[in-house]
Amino acid sequence: MGFVGKLKKGLTRTSGRLSEGLGRVFLGRKEIDEGVAEELEEVLIEADIGVCATNEILEMIVDKVSRKELQDRDSLINALKEKVREMLMIPDSASLMESPEKPLVVLIIGVNGVGKTTTIGKLGSLFRAQGKKVLFSAADTFRAAAIDQLGIWAERIGAELVQHKPGADPSAVAFDSVQAALKRGSDVVLIDTAGRLHTKDNLMAQLEKMKRVIAKVIPDAPHRVLLILDGTNGQNALSQAREFMKSPGFTDLIITKLDGTARGGVIIPIIQEFHVPIGFVGVGEQEDDLIPFDAEEFAELLFAD
Repeated sequence: MGFVGKLKKGLTRTSGRLSEGLGRVFLGRKEIDEGVAEELEEVLIEADIGVCATNEILEMIVDKVSRKELQDRDSLINALKEKVREMLMIPDSASLMESPEKPLVVLIIGVNGVGKTTTIGKLGSLFRAQGKKVLFSAADTFRAAAIDQLGIWAERIGAELVQHKPGADPSAVAFDSVQAALKRGSDVVLIDTAGRLHTKDNLMAQLEKMKRVIAKVIPDAPHRVLLILDGTNGQNALSQAREFMKSPGFTDLIITKLDGTARGGVIIPIIQEFHVPIGFVGVGEQEDDLIPFDAEEFAELLFAD
């Protein structure tokens, strides 16, 4: 199954909810009038598209209705797709996979349970497929299982691993990892971190410390800070992103577990608010189920019948 097929499968629940809602909107409706916007509002909110993004979409619908540009269901669906595509596009966004730095140092952050360690393994596999030398940094020292899990991934895909004992200082692991990457000629360093509640100031401060320590080895590193969000969290994922943007900030996003939710519409307000690219989405448990995010395909499939 190709990327489009996997994305379609991952969006099945979300597109199904939207399709059902749009069916209610058009039930018994012979023409598109201004009343359609009011009925659409509930449908879009139910898909976790969010209030601000929904209002922007509805303003477009009302404007097109007033101009007599929407005549039937197909023209309305096409207008929705076009607007969502527009909202998802980030001009001049640099792909994580094409970053020129060597070694590229990526700090991976997120709350408990979003699938950071597994995603790091899958991401490492993608870099390895490019022929790059990958080093994993097991800086989630609070959870011994995370170190073991990352070790399994390293062995599976042929990556190197830097680890300390459970309970060690995460910043020390990150420091040693970046130093090792320079000595070994690594192309990419993926630094795992402990899952943390975004509301815990001491844990967020620890991420800032890790960034300072890494910069002592490579002054402009970490080059990217990758936030991983769980798509099943819907609007709560948006709240998490707001807190992480305050400190330590992030440059890239991955949305996991898209296949397990009808709330995939949350991708729209996330991009709209932060203007940070979503590089990948997770649509399953297999190694190749981390797929590149494509804004045009997403908009197309979101409103698929």
